[in-house]
Amino acid sequence: MKKMILMLFCLACGAANAQKFEDYFVDKTLRIDYNFAGNKQEQAISVDQLNVSPRWYGKTRNLASLPVEGNGQITVRDHKTQKVIYRNSFSTLFQEWLSYPEAASGIRKSFENVFLVPFPKDTVDITLNLRNNRREVMASLTHQVVPTDILIRHIGEQDVTPYVTLQQARDTARCIHIAFLAEGYRKDEMQTFIQDANIAVEALFSHEPFKNNREKFNIIAVEAPSKDSGTSEPSKGIWKNTALHSHFDTFYSERYLTTLHLKDMHDWLAGTPYEHIIVLVNTENYGGGGILNSYNLSMTHHPAYRPVVVHEFGHSFAGLGDEYAYENEQIPMYPTDIEPWEPNLTTKVDFIGKWENLIGKKDKKVGLYEGAGYSLKGVYRAYPDCRMRTNQHPDFCPACRQAIQRLIDFYTK
Repeated sequence: MKKMILMLFCLACGAANAQKFEDYFVDKTLRIDYNFAGNKQEQAISVDQLNVSPRWYGKTRNLASLPVEGNGQITVRDHKTQKVIYRNSFSTLFQEWLSYPEAASGIRKSFENVFLVPFPKDTVDITLNLRNNRREVMASLTHQVVPTDILIRHIGEQDVTPYVTLQQARDTARCIHIAFLAEGYRKDEMQTFIQDANIAVEALFSHEPFKNNREKFNIIAVEAPSKDSGTSEPSKGIWKNTALHSHFDTFYSERYLTTLHLKDMHDWLAGTPYEHIIVLVNTENYGGGGILNSYNLSMTHHPAYRPVVVHEFGHSFAGLGDEYAYENEQIPMYPTDIEPWEPNLTTKVDFIGKWENLIGKKDKKVGLYEGAGYSLKGVYRAYPDCRMRTNQHPDFCPACRQAIQRLIDFYTK
């Protein structure tokens, strides 16, 4: 009996001390624009602009917890108590660029980055850190935000970009918000954009575990108009005037389609219900990219559109790693003496907590298959094939499905 009373007392104390969203935040979004600059030898983080927009569409539970580690983290602390009241993880193009020869040569570049946190009631200290492929912090910045600061720019209160609701979640207070954003569609092509967005929605929800959790997603299509149709192709000397100034040939890789203009992206989205972003690019050429908690970008009029947009969402939403490998790996992204943080990759250095619980169970193919994370040797995946490995395989593998389900539960349960 005493043991039971003690247990109930502990549970009551835990419930009493549990952090509630309304204890520290109001229903608004603080958008922080940063500049990341440097090269492989030296990196720096600077605050560019603070912005506030109506409503908060991110997580309202598990506020101080991370679903995945990411290549970087943003941490919000109450200034008075230094209690962690919000955390999230991310990856960036800047960190990826640091792995290329250009960054190693001493050339310095800067990249825009934008992060969303709930708007604080009182003064907070925000820490941003960037990590290398050994999971070590390589750059960090802590700055203070005073919510009454008159220089916090108000956005999304008027002139909101028109959008169409493609799917309403069953419970819009406990759901995952996705915004499709038009890129390279003129005003007279918006009907095509809506059709392309609906194709992507059906492609995504044809895959488990998204299919079984469809009612937990709220999805809109934001009609950002471009002056030109299509996207830029630098290798062909083609430059288009589009909403996000996207282009192929990112880091001189022909098929790597991205945008570096993240402030423009979030300006178009200001005032709309969004957290996760899928940019649809009006082009027939093959290409795309996905960056954890930043954006997923995909071409729309290539035959591989459906598998590519789903694959890239695996990156941007769930932090899944690529499971394919190259014969001649140019850039060793995963040191074999360090365990990757991605839930679907392992070097076997610290495998526990990934998919060991699936081995020997219902699907006997689940195991450890060498060749993943761009490396033929030393990095392992869970299954012979997967949506994160090839466009031809129709499904996410069991390890990826488990990782995605855990993330959906993290946001919605």
